[in-house]
Amino acid sequence: MDNEVFRLNKFIAECGVCSRREADTLIDEGKVLVNGDVATKGCKVSASDTVICNGKTLRKKTEKVVLAYYKPVGVTCTNKDKYAEQTISDVIDYPVRVTYAGRLDKESEGLLLLTNDGDLINKLMKGSNHHEKEYTVRVGKVLPPDFKERMEAGIFLRELNVKTRPCKVELIDDYTFRIVLTQGLNRQIRRMCEALGLRVIALRRDRVANITLNKLQVGTYRKLNENELRELYMIVDGK
Repeated sequence: MDNEVFRLNKFIAECGVCSRREADTLIDEGKVLVNGDVATKGCKVSASDTVICNGKTLRKKTEKVVLAYYKPVGVTCTNKDKYAEQTISDVIDYPVRVTYAGRLDKESEGLLLLTNDGDLINKLMKGSNHHEKEYTVRVGKVLPPDFKERMEAGIFLRELNVKTRPCKVELIDDYTFRIVLTQGLNRQIRRMCEALGLRVIALRRDRVANITLNKLQVGTYRKLNENELRELYMIVDGK
């Protein structure tokens, strides 16, 4: 509805620019104008207002697009970075502007969800929602006998001053395991392994909530079908 009123950060997020938190940062930096005036955090707008972000006029998206992308090693999860060899915007050519919902570090590969739905990004990235993310990991030396038990119980990460949540671990072979997390701390799996004296040499994300890599090839993407979308939105809404 044209007269529907939104908080400014939600409006920016639903235009597919970034997450709500990142929108607040743009507002604080004076990079957002509403009807020609520098915006303030917490203000509200409707479709009749003119919102300009980083010099571009925003239009609220009507169609919600979600893509499953198999990110290769070497691609950096950012839209712009002059120091990155390859960014998401370099490798994704899609008619609708999309951004990532949850990062994968440059050295990792696997499933990345890309969308123009800021609400979905916000819900997927909110750690308190406990959405599952599944990974296959290979380390550089033989896994110790108590590895599964210690990882599942949670590892104290000294540099972050936090103990990780309990998780599920399945041993595949002497060097490889599968892990299901419900949180997304910075470089969490690598830090957990390092705390146990192990170095990760390969890491692939296989699943986010109900969405899997399935038969996606490295560097390719696909649009989620209606059934996948329906289930994904039900999961993030806690239904």
